[in-house]
Amino acid sequence: MEWLSMKLWSPYVVGAGIGILSWFTFLVSDKPIGCSTAFARTSGMIERLFRGSTVAEKPYYVKFTPTVDWEWMLVAGVVIGAFISAKLSGQFQLQWVPDRWEVSFGSAISARWLVALIGGVVIGFGARWAGGCTSGHGISGTLQLAISSWVAAICFFIGGIVTAMVIYRLFAG
Repeated sequence: MEWLSMKLWSPYVVGAGIGILSWFTFLVSDKPIGCSTAFARTSGMIERLFRGSTVAEKPYYVKFTPTVDWEWMLVAGVVIGAFISAKLSGQFQLQWVPDRWEVSFGSAISARWLVALIGGVVIGFGARWAGGCTSGHGISGTLQLAISSWVAAICFFIGGIVTAMVIYRLFAG
């Protein structure tokens, strides 16, 4: 069981594990792995706290009912699994500003949180616009050989590379 406490895992082993998880998900639920819909459902659950049951009448929430479902539990499992992995490997630490960020942009917590918030909103918008996130398209969709998912996955990489280059040239250069 020593492998559970490793700091770094082989990307090939992890990739194979994600592939097996995808197969298992299709076998058990006949649904692909995806995470972004869980966040959309969560926004509906939060809105329901303030606006009541009228939220369920919105066309979006008719299609994606604001409830805890298997995708929501997958996201919870990712968070719990990451915590367990960090604890087992001895790498767990609470850190408001990562070292790499601090070297490039300074130690201001507010700037880090603002950029993270803006990035999260943009990613969420893009995932909903694309009809899925990196796990939905990049893992499940490409596994099914869906052309739209291959196009989306290629665009994820291009967008990530361009965004990283812009951010680091503007702010770290």
